[in-house]
Amino acid sequence: MSRKASSGHYHQAFDQKHPHQIPQPQQHQQQHQQSEMENDLSQTQVTQSSPKPIPEKRKGAGSSSEKVLDAKIQAFKMKICEMVTDIETFGSKQRGSKEKPAEKEGGGGSCGTISPGAAMFDLEYGRWLDDDHRHMSELRTGLQAHLQDSDLRIIVDGYIAHYDEIFQLKGVAAKSDVFHLITGMWTTPAERCFLWMGGFRPSELIKMLITQLDPLTEQQVMNIYSLQHSSQQAEEALSQGLEQLQQSLIETIASGSINDGMHHMAVALGKLTNLEGFIRQADNLRQQTLHQLRRILTVRQAARCFLVIGEYYGRLRALSSLWSSRPRETLIISDDNSCQTTTDLQMVMQCSQNQFSNF
Repeated sequence: MSRKASSGHYHQAFDQKHPHQIPQPQQHQQQHQQSEMENDLSQTQVTQSSPKPIPEKRKGAGSSSEKVLDAKIQAFKMKICEMVTDIETFGSKQRGSKEKPAEKEGGGGSCGTISPGAAMFDLEYGRWLDDDHRHMSELRTGLQAHLQDSDLRIIVDGYIAHYDEIFQLKGVAAKSDVFHLITGMWTTPAERCFLWMGGFRPSELIKMLITQLDPLTEQQVMNIYSLQHSSQQAEEALSQGLEQLQQSLIETIASGSINDGMHHMAVALGKLTNLEGFIRQADNLRQQTLHQLRRILTVRQAARCFLVIGEYYGRLRALSSLWSSRPRETLIISDDNSCQTTTDLQMVMQCSQNQFSNF
């Protein structure tokens, strides 16, 4: 007991004399832990101050997606340029006419150019004409083969959807180039003579169909005449609205002075945007007229109706092609039944003018 007490007093006395001294193994372990903590702290500071490197795979994926996007943009630009440059050749090829391009012959755009929106519509319209020939062939074959009403109804509904497509295409084109539609530069010259607000006049179309759809019941005749009357009233309202818009444009442009000319032109541009609304309402009237005819008529009468419409406009396009390929020298028949060309007549007039000058 005396030895344990003496050793305890010895350690206590040693600790009092050397309070800050720690045994060597414990001091070495604490220094090692402190150095590790300092290293971890320095690494954390470096990590927070420097940005994280992007993995190589993500960098490669981003660059490849950008390249694909750029390639698509370039391809789209090239496609637009090709459509603009090839639209004249396309128009003559698709419409089967030998006439000059519509924009040059009819005085469309300046310098004979055409907008990308108009070029896209002309391409789609050419494709639509090709589909129109196919639908007409199906209607003609169905009527000649005396198909059942259920089978013929599928063909008729397909033709209605075919016309719905052209109205949708015109709605998109009106937003980009309304003048191209309203002036009828996408049609042939013969079709342009009968154009009303960028398309056919529904009341005139019904008048032409009445004589082609015999026999009709009394109720069908009453419904068709009622449809013609309501269509004519809507046409008159739209025509009056377009005349008012034209008169307003004339007054706006004419009243502009040199000082505030730009202001008046800005007002005129704002009014021109209303043309798109007129085209849209006119096309809606045309579309509703076709759908109403489909409801009034039987399946076979509707098939005959749409076949008559398609053949009518096909003849107009053929007439335009014949007109453009006609001989340029006009024959003149005199009283003695002798024929004389324009060039011969011009020579006679020149001779007579020389004789009068000598006299």
